[in-house]
Amino acid sequence: MSIFVGKGSRVIVQGITGKAARFHTKEMLAYGTQIVAGVSPDKSGSYVEGVPVFATVEQAVANTKANVSIIYVPAAYAAEAIIEAVMAGIELIVCITEHIPVKDMIGVKAFMSGKKARLIGPNCPGIITPGETKIGIMPGYIHEKGPIGIVSRSGTLTYEAVHQISHYGIGQSTAIGIGGDPIIGTTFLDVLKAFNEDDETKAVVMIGEIGGDAEEEAAKWIKEHMKKPVIAYISGMTAPQGKRMGHAGAIISGGKGTASEKVRILELAGIPVSPTPSLIGATLVEELIVKGLWGKAVVPKKSVERGVKHA
Repeated sequence: MSIFVGKGSRVIVQGITGKAARFHTKEMLAYGTQIVAGVSPDKSGSYVEGVPVFATVEQAVANTKANVSIIYVPAAYAAEAIIEAVMAGIELIVCITEHIPVKDMIGVKAFMSGKKARLIGPNCPGIITPGETKIGIMPGYIHEKGPIGIVSRSGTLTYEAVHQISHYGIGQSTAIGIGGDPIIGTTFLDVLKAFNEDDETKAVVMIGEIGGDAEEEAAKWIKEHMKKPVIAYISGMTAPQGKRMGHAGAIISGGKGTASEKVRILELAGIPVSPTPSLIGATLVEELIVKGLWGKAVVPKKSVERGVKHA
């Protein structure tokens, strides 16, 4: 099983005629993603990689029964693109676009309140259920189908975690980059709750970073409700206060949101935290061994050394 997306996902690409969208449309199609339409107001009637292009999301949905949209629209128009997808009945919206004004996202958040649609992002790498569908910009070849759920604020650290886990011979149920902006659609809590209810997900890797209190909220929820092992990694241990580090949401303000404080709270909740990004995979395997899941509920596809202890 998986969460949010799978073989039945029928995808449209908003902004499909742009350079980045064209490239990733080709990559997603090669992975096996069902891309049924593109949207570009000025290019209606054309085709991109054999995919028909419509003027509006409403037209695309009416003609293809699409239920997922991925957005590559420039930042100035991305909020309008998200709202258009919601109004057309799209169930899951993945917004890759970065640098969307915070004011615009406040409006999007208010508009989506109480509606059925789910937004992943913005400023995210997307979502992948290995072997079924890839909706985003992640490198598909590093993923393996398996029982480990991954949720991350960082795109590149998502890829690093996936690569390490695949190296240990265990795959992923679904991997999600939720985005690093101050205002996002889907949170750690949303994803953790979904993984908690997914029978095929046996453990979860959560990758956070400095800024905000999302990881602290997640730690509290995990301690009180999570039925499955969770390990974590927090980036930004050396980040200076008041300086934004990469993501718009990755900023320490007033002494809050530091990596060390997040790690402390996670560990108090009983969540193992990898000391470095290079040991995310090893930390996961250690926890699986401790919980008695290694070789039972989580069976590696290839033989790996058991010497995974780290300092």
